[in-house]
Amino acid sequence: MVTPAVEFQAVARRFGTVQALDGVDLAVAPGEFFGLLGPNGAGKTTLISILAGLVRADRGRARVLGHDVVDDYREARRLLGVVPQELVFDPFFTVRETLAFQAGYFGIHDARAWIDEILERLGLAAKADANMRSLSGGMKRRVLVGQALVHKPPVIVLDEPTAGVDVELRHSLWAFIRQLNASGHTVILTTHYLEEAEALCGRIAMLKAGRVVALDSTHALLARFPGLGVRLVADRVPAHWAARARRQEPGALHIALASHGELEQLLADLRVEGITIAELSIGAADLEQVFLRIMQEERAA
Repeated sequence: MVTPAVEFQAVARRFGTVQALDGVDLAVAPGEFFGLLGPNGAGKTTLISILAGLVRADRGRARVLGHDVVDDYREARRLLGVVPQELVFDPFFTVRETLAFQAGYFGIHDARAWIDEILERLGLAAKADANMRSLSGGMKRRVLVGQALVHKPPVIVLDEPTAGVDVELRHSLWAFIRQLNASGHTVILTTHYLEEAEALCGRIAMLKAGRVVALDSTHALLARFPGLGVRLVADRVPAHWAARARRQEPGALHIALASHGELEQLLADLRVEGITIAELSIGAADLEQVFLRIMQEERAA
């Protein structure tokens, strides 16, 4: 039997009157690119904090490659690299010094070559000798990614790693992480950019109110809710259709449709009201539609 890269067994945690986690059972296989999704307050960061040893579970167990995060915490933490959601940094050191100190915490004394590669791959080479205080928010987040990778952990957890960073970094970061995953590293990702999760993750768990409400391959989740996604650009849209928009961009609406029959009705309503379509694109249901449907079902239940 293969030992899971990460395993949670009946993990629960309460903060005062809030049940942040309510019996989470979850296992991630070695080498997976795994997505952990959920709305704000679903328990994602609490689950990661328990895995990293920052928070103790009230009950249940968490393990990294078979090592309990409480009973065998030294080995569990050595095997794990976490990119936190918050921008936490030491303001007194340069970027290179920050990575070198992080390597030293894990007993790695000659990491210069690997640090140089991290700096290059994350677009930090030109800032290697800059003080951390002088960096932009996006640059600081790059350093956090570097800190998580400096001891070459077999399991990497990315908690909203691209929040507030530019498009160029996203592309370079994901190319780097994909390469690490292809070489055997297990990657666990939380993100609000669901298009990232759809493109990167082979399997996804969705959390709601501290419970796992969906767990399947990305392909199977997308197949659960057949439908259409429409991107519409028009000078105006009937109010009842505008109310169904799942997101907006300047001049365009994205509307989720359950069937081709609804698409026909949308076009008919536009014709009746004399609305001219400037652009119309149609695609299959995406992960954002599936996510919204699952969360709506849980809310109704």
